[in-house]
Parts: sequence; structure tokens; C-alpha cells
Amino acid sequence: MTRDPEPDDEASERTPEQMELDELREEIQEIDRNLVELIARRTYVADSIAQVKAAEGLPTTDAKQEERVMERAGENAAQFGLEPNLVKAIFRLLIELNKVEQRENR
Repeated sequence: MTRDPEPDDEASERTPEQMELDELREEIQEIDRNLVELIARRTYVADSIAQVKAAEGLPTTDAKQEERVMERAGENAAQFGLEPNLVKAIFRLLIELNKVEQRENR
């Protein structure tokens, strides 16, 4: 009579709740990666804008454009049920990141 070998991998010892938690964490990791990719894409476009501004002799900062970005951020946050002020805080950081890079590249 032969015995089935005992599973020796960690996955077989996890509870369904733990497996679900791990899957959710993997989903968060993928979302985080996508967010970083989008930030990099946004930064690339902002760098292109900086080049156009430099070529046309325009200032780095455009307060009216920043206001429009912040307004859109708040509207988008509300549309998805998020706290607009928190989302706006993230966008303030993104704008500052872009302004710093624009200044460094001039």
C-alpha cells in the first residue's frame, strides 16, 4: 500500500481566507505598478510640455492650468466616491514633481 505524498509547499497549508488575502495583495501590487507607470507617463508628457514652454519662452508655472488640473482631480475623485481633498493632495505632489523636473531640465 502506497501513501500519497504529503504536499510540501506553502500554498497547501494556507486557509482559503489567507489565499484570498494573498490574491488581493497581488492585485494591489499590480495596481501600484500601474500607478507608477502612469506617473512615469505623466512625467514624460510634462517634460514634453516643458520643452515646448522653453522653446516658446513661456514660464514653467501656469497657475490657471494648475487650477484646472486640481478642479478635474476633485471632480474625478467625487465621481469615484473618493475624498476630493485627498486626491487633490496627490495631484499637488504630481504637479510639484513635474515643476521640479521642468526646472532641472531648463
